[in-house]
Amino acid sequence: MSFFKAYDMRGRFDVDFTLDTVYRVGRWLPHILSATRMLIGRDARLSSPAMREALCKGLIESGCSIDDMGLSTTPMVYFFTAKEHYDASVQITASHNPADHNGMKVSKQGALPVGYDTGLAELQRRVESGELPPRATTPGTCRAVDYRAAFVAWLRTYQQDISDLNVVVDGSDGMAGLFVPELLGPQITYLNMVPDGRFPHHAPNPLEVENCAQLSACVVENKADIGVIFDGDADRVMFVDERGRFIQPDYLIPVIARYFLANEPGATVIHDIRTSRGVIETLREEGAQPLIGKVGHAYAKVLLRTSGAVCGGELAGHYYFRDFFCCDSGELAALIVLNAVAQAKRNAIPFSQLMAPIMRYANSGEINFKIADKAAAIAALDPTLKQLGPICAESTLDGRRVEYADGWVNVRQSNTEPYLRLIVEATTPALLASRLDRIRAILTPFTL
Repeated sequence: MSFFKAYDMRGRFDVDFTLDTVYRVGRWLPHILSATRMLIGRDARLSSPAMREALCKGLIESGCSIDDMGLSTTPMVYFFTAKEHYDASVQITASHNPADHNGMKVSKQGALPVGYDTGLAELQRRVESGELPPRATTPGTCRAVDYRAAFVAWLRTYQQDISDLNVVVDGSDGMAGLFVPELLGPQITYLNMVPDGRFPHHAPNPLEVENCAQLSACVVENKADIGVIFDGDADRVMFVDERGRFIQPDYLIPVIARYFLANEPGATVIHDIRTSRGVIETLREEGAQPLIGKVGHAYAKVLLRTSGAVCGGELAGHYYFRDFFCCDSGELAALIVLNAVAQAKRNAIPFSQLMAPIMRYANSGEINFKIADKAAAIAALDPTLKQLGPICAESTLDGRRVEYADGWVNVRQSNTEPYLRLIVEATTPALLASRLDRIRAILTPFTL
C-alpha cells in the first residue's frame, strides 16, 4: 500500500518509504501549505532521528524556519501548532504501528489536519514526480524549543482530586512516559513508561486487547480501581475496569461528555459511524446532541469545528476537545476519565458499575476481514443485511450502517489498511452471535 494514507503518511521504514522520500516531503510541504514557520516533533522509534534529519534538510532548503520539540507526544504537537500560531507542523510517528514502521502526521495553521483530500494527494504527486522545487535563496533555520512544562501546566487545569484512586498506567513504551508520571504523581503504579521505540513489552496498539494483558493482570493483582493504557504517541487512550476487563473506547464518550455538559447543557457531542447505540442513547438521555461523523481524525477535527461540538470520540480511542483546539488528546481524556472514576468511587460506585448503563447492548467490537475485492464482498452481503430484520434507518456516510429495532450493522472499507471492517450490535448475545454467523458466512469466501 502507498505511504500516503487517508489521514497521514505511514509505512514500513526503508520498505514503503525511504529517507529520500522524507527529504522530498520536506522540500515540497512548505510550498503546498504556504508555510514558512513550522513546528516538528518525533517519537522514540529507532528510525525517527534519521527521519528528523532528512525532513529538516528538506524544510531548510525550502527556506522554512523550524522549531524542533524533539521527543514529544502527538497531542503536544497539535496543541502548540495552534497555540503558538505556526503555519504548519509535522509529528514523526507511526502511532500504534509496529516498531519497524514510521510516518508523519501533518497539520496546518490552527492544527487543522492535512489528509489525503486536503493536501497529501498533492504532496504524493509532487514527491513521486521525481522533481524538486527551486531551493530558497535564503535557507531556513532550525532551533530547539521546549514546551513540555507548559503542556503539563495546562493539563493540570483539568486535574481534580484522584488521591483516593488506586490506578495502574501503562505507557506502552511510548511517548506518554515523557510526562505522565509527573502529571499524575508517585502514588500511581506505572508500567512501561520509558520511551523505547523497539516496544519491548508489547505492541503499542491497545485496541488489540492482547496488548492490554499486562495491564489487566496488574489491575487485578493490585486490586486497582482502573487501568489506563496509551498508544505509542499518546493521541489515543484506553481503559480497563477494576476486574481487568477492557472497555471498548466508544463507551467512554458519555463519561467524558459529562464533564462539559455540566457547564454547557445541551451541547453537541460528536461520534463516528461505529458508535454503540447505548452511547448514543445515553448522550440523548443526558441532554447532549449526538452528531454522527466519518471515521478518522482528519474528519472528526473538522466536524468538531463546523458543528461547535464541545467534545467527541471514536471507537479507536481518539477523544476530541473543543478546548484542545478541536484536536485529540489521550492525556486530557485520561485526566477527565480519572476524575469521573474518582467521583464515582466516593459514591461507592466502581468503574464497572459506572459503565454498565452505557454498555446496554451486545457488541462485536470491530472485526477485520482481509479482502481484495471489497466492493464485491459488500454487494454479496446486501441480501443478508435486508434479511436480518425490518430496516428502521440506513446511513452511507461512511460505509454502510443499517439500523434494526433490535440492533445494527456497520460494514466499511478501511481508509488505511487492506481490510473490510465490520461491527454488529444486538439486544442479546444470542442474537448477536446469530447475525455474526450469517455475515461471516458471506464474507469468509472473499478473504485472502
